[in-house]
Amino acid sequence: MSNERARLVKVFSESLAVDPADVKADLAYNSISAWDSVAHMTLVAAIEQEFDLMLDTDDIIGMSSVAKAEEILRKHGVDLP
Repeated sequence: MSNERARLVKVFSESLAVDPADVKADLAYNSISAWDSVAHMTLVAAIEQEFDLMLDTDDIIGMSSVAKAEEILRKHGVDLP
């Protein structure tokens, strides 16, 4: 696992209070009770802080899964394989 991916897994795990092993590409918004609208904003803030970037509204709304979060981070120059 790349360093950047490990950082993203850690952010998801800590923000949603889930086991890191459960943070997979297909983990999606509202697929688990922990990822509700409040947790989503916590997750967004944690991602912005961890990767030192500012997500725009479309990115925040569109972040519907771990895979989508990876895509958004790539768009912002984060090197995720």
